[in-house]
Amino acid sequence: MKVDLEKTLVVAVSATALFDMSEADDVFQEAFKENPETAVENYRAYMLKREEDDLADGTAMPLVSALLGLNQYKKQGEVPIVEVVVMSRNSPETGVVVFNNIRSRGLNISRHAFTGGESVVPYLEAYDVDLFLTTNVRDAQKVIDAKSCASAIVQKPPHTSNIEEGQVRLAFDGDAVLFDDSSEIVFKAQGLKGFFDHEDAHQDVPMPEGPYAQLLRSISQLQSRLPFNVKSSPVRIAIVTARSAPAEMRVIKTLRTWGVYVDEVFFLGGLDKSKILKAFRPHIFFEDQDLHLEEAAKYVPSGKVPYKSESEIHKYL
Repeated sequence: MKVDLEKTLVVAVSATALFDMSEADDVFQEAFKENPETAVENYRAYMLKREEDDLADGTAMPLVSALLGLNQYKKQGEVPIVEVVVMSRNSPETGVVVFNNIRSRGLNISRHAFTGGESVVPYLEAYDVDLFLTTNVRDAQKVIDAKSCASAIVQKPPHTSNIEEGQVRLAFDGDAVLFDDSSEIVFKAQGLKGFFDHEDAHQDVPMPEGPYAQLLRSISQLQSRLPFNVKSSPVRIAIVTARSAPAEMRVIKTLRTWGVYVDEVFFLGGLDKSKILKAFRPHIFFEDQDLHLEEAAKYVPSGKVPYKSESEIHKYL
């Protein structure tokens, strides 16, 4: 029977984003340095001995657990509200430890893609993926360039974390994440005054969509399936942006044009984003700039959104 996931939020997550598999990766990299021809076999032997090991949580685990919890609100006979797909470059054989840990945690994940060393990116469309979380920089870049779905490179798990239970909390940067990078390019090229003048003059012109615009719409659709009004929804969305007046009105008017509801917006005017994020306690924060990511990732799960390879912004970085 064919399953229609049009009304389901589909999140694909790499095994290395869901679980902390850094030790296994180090083993493979070391084996490859010593002898590329025997590296795969040595890695296979290592993984087979550790099939019953308990893996530590990866950066994406709190988000995945919280999203799957939303399925408790699914009406009988309906498709899931959220579907999670685990994707890995491991072979099915070396991925047994991942399957075992998914089961031991009671995660309701039934779809997987284990590609035996090949990139998982070509299979995202087949799984109807809306968001792809990975630790592989090249894979995330391919997805952003192809505009196939939202994607982020998850950072290392935070040192400390105090995530809200019973909710799903998502925090987004604005420019180059929800919106395209055209305004950020204006800032890089013309400075702060030029940016303010441009945004104030264009406040009635909706900003072009960025790589996460469609995901925001999908989350809005998800909220419509929950038995709550928007203000009491277990899904809470925040925009945390370095913008400030007079560049704030264009953000608000663009969201109105898109027809999406955002619970909280923080216009920081250059203040440290990590302090706001510690207070908001998101399950994940999506950001394009390393300057903000490095500090934020110490306190909250975070993902880097790559710029498109052909973006003009690269000449300013």
